[in-house]
Amino acid sequence: MRYRVHLDELELDFTCYLGQNVLECMIGLGKKGIQVGCWGGGCGVCRVEVVEGEFSARPMSKAHIDEAAIAHRQVLACRITPLSDLKLKVIGKLAKPIKRKCEAGA
Repeated sequence: MRYRVHLDELELDFTCYLGQNVLECMIGLGKKGIQVGCWGGGCGVCRVEVVEGEFSARPMSKAHIDEAAIAHRQVLACRITPLSDLKLKVIGKLAKPIKRKCEAGA
């Protein structure tokens, strides 16, 4: 089974296979768009908001993803696995440099 993951700001699509987390799928396909940090849910740099779609999530650091964030479907890309096609919005500390790069290239 495979799912399409779409990053809204960058108009970037990539495929994620059953059992893979979003971040490893993106990196494995040579794509860029979500910042990469510790890969273990502790640093918070790969924070995204799931705009559409369903996912399963592994434990994430409460320092970066609290109950309010979860209520707004904000998660760490390194800790979620798609259960359907996903539409994501990059958020967090490093979202602004990504958006500026994208706007400069337009």
